[in-house]
Amino acid sequence: MAIEPEARRRAHQWRQEVYATQREREAPFSTISGHPIEPLYTDEDLVGFDHAERLGYPGEHPFTRGIHPSMYRGRLWTMRQFAGFGTAEETNERFRYLLEHGQMGLSTAFDMPTLMGLDSDHQRSLGEVGVEGVAIDTVDDMETLFSGIPLDQVTVSMTINAPAAILLAFYVVAAEENGIAPEKLGGTIQTDILKEYIAQKEWCFPIEPAMRLVTDMVEWCAAEMPRWHPISISGYHIREAGSTAAQELAFTLKDGFTYVERAIERGLAVDDFAPRLSFFFNAHIDFFEEIAKYRAARRIWARELRDTYGAREERSQMMRFHTQTAGVSLTAQQPLVNIVRTTIEALAGVLGGTQSLHTNSFDEALALPTAEAVRIALRTQQVIAHESGVTSTADPLGGSYFVERLTDELEAAAYDYFERIDELGGMVEAIKTGFPQREIADAAFTYQREVDSKQRIVVGVNDYRVADDELTEIHRPDPAAERRQRERLERTKAARDSGAVEAALGALRERAASGANLMPSMIEAARARAAEGEMVAALQEVFGTYTEQPQF
Repeated sequence: MAIEPEARRRAHQWRQEVYATQREREAPFSTISGHPIEPLYTDEDLVGFDHAERLGYPGEHPFTRGIHPSMYRGRLWTMRQFAGFGTAEETNERFRYLLEHGQMGLSTAFDMPTLMGLDSDHQRSLGEVGVEGVAIDTVDDMETLFSGIPLDQVTVSMTINAPAAILLAFYVVAAEENGIAPEKLGGTIQTDILKEYIAQKEWCFPIEPAMRLVTDMVEWCAAEMPRWHPISISGYHIREAGSTAAQELAFTLKDGFTYVERAIERGLAVDDFAPRLSFFFNAHIDFFEEIAKYRAARRIWARELRDTYGAREERSQMMRFHTQTAGVSLTAQQPLVNIVRTTIEALAGVLGGTQSLHTNSFDEALALPTAEAVRIALRTQQVIAHESGVTSTADPLGGSYFVERLTDELEAAAYDYFERIDELGGMVEAIKTGFPQREIADAAFTYQREVDSKQRIVVGVNDYRVADDELTEIHRPDPAAERRQRERLERTKAARDSGAVEAALGALRERAASGANLMPSMIEAARARAAEGEMVAALQEVFGTYTEQPQF
């Protein structure tokens, strides 16, 4: 219902008086993504707003209000906790602990050598094996990692990108050898290589062959793994690198459009693969900005998939996404305060309509989380789900003058970035020129300058500090884990048929040179017990390696 003229006049007068008071005090105006936040929002801020076109109903295009009609009344989001450390045996124990405490899906964190495509016995892996994730070298490790876990009943997420196809091959073979066919496996593997070149910097190959590998996975999974999401298009790491919410939104969606374009160029019909694309967003500390970001993301994706890429099925136009609370927002100072930060961020993810959620543990700025910290993080989600009442209705903030205006502003900012990226020749060319990297670096510099000047307060860091507030217990890596993992890899190599391994790696190189889909050859190499690093090295003989050009 529209506000009456007299009420509108009073609201306008009140707003001007607040502005005048702020100017007298020289108080800074609050901003979100560069836009000043008004002290009051009214229907004047939504002039010309078409509710049917821009909002609609939950479960209907453009999905601004959510992708399911009943949202969480019908089904809660999947509660996940990212876990991985030491050897596969140790992480398997943590997985079982989480499932026993009510977790619904498993999210796997790999160690740095695995993420970089290096085996545990590589010289560059020294000191990093199992330190900040689980070490996986061969299919035997993958089988141990999920030992006793019904993979046809539990969805699994794997956060890995450059060698994602190889780890997926390990997973497929591990399930196969336990009597579970690929079509019964549900879950997600990240595979988002573009954001690696933009933000996280974990790569194995040059950009073009890396993009070919992504498309190979999309093509293979569309035919063989109908329940599997072959890409989780990830804004999380873009935000963790220092981007604004608008940059996270724009760069993530543009990455997604680029993957869609490559798959269409391969000859795939958009409706054959788009329903299995998923997204992974950050839930940062600015509550309303994050909610608006998710709503804008759904609307943009739905519009572009339908109008630009010709998707006809609604499932292709629905943006499904996982959310993780912001690791970069956590502080080593007064770490228990991180429970409050994570709760606010998790609530933003839920009110924004996420399908899956990971809550960070309060001690993660210091070390890998302890079991107690993980349990509290999971309980945070359970309290939101069962005690807060926010799941009772879909999109409870929909129609808010502030939220709708902010959603529109973030959407407009994203399209501005799309235009600038297109002028550079698309996302791949923009990355090669360093455009998104420079934009993120500038945003990170601005943020830090605001913290240093106390224009932005971070509790416990630049204000409200205490002399000593250390945790008595933190997770400490087992120094013997690396030795055990190297010995395990040595045993696997000694027991395998070396001739079969060499033949499989040779076939992989030949297939890479021919331009054929590489997934079948990787699966054969996994069956032969070829190690991840061996497969990466074989592909590098054909593809070469990548060195980033300095931008700053």
